Amino acid sequence: MKSIKYIWEFGSLILLVLGSVHMFYTFFTNKFSSKNESLLPEMKKSSPILTNETTIWKAWIGFNASHSLGAMFIGVINFMIAANYFEAFLSNHFYYIFNIITILFYLILAKKYWFKVPFIGILLILICYLSVYIIILFN
Repeated sequence: MKSIKYIWEFGSLILLVLGSVHMFYTFFTNKFSSKNESLLPEMKKSSPILTNETTIWKAWIGFNASHSLGAMFIGVINFMIAANYFEAFLSNHFYYIFNIITILFYLILAKKYWFKVPFIGILLILICYLSVYIIILFN
């Protein structure tokens, strides 16, 4: 049963790395800027219909940062639970199913809205989590 613990931890580390790289890209690179150079000034001065208290650019940065933090949080929590309490939740199907559904949703988002690298990373996470759950179901 130790090997499935490591598979779950590995999947969790992939999510942590993807979230961390995304956070780094958000604040320390221009990788999420548009190739259309005239768009950035427009984003910085345009507000969404919802409120004038922010701009499209600030919202864009905030959404990317919160998305990164969410992925990092899920990765860390899953890793820590697997590392420290794996035996305690072996019979808790809710934990596995909730995580698998969450990662499946990320996979759908990656396929529909993102690009190849996050799709492959999230697919690997899903494979890890599903493998562990299937092994637990049949043991």
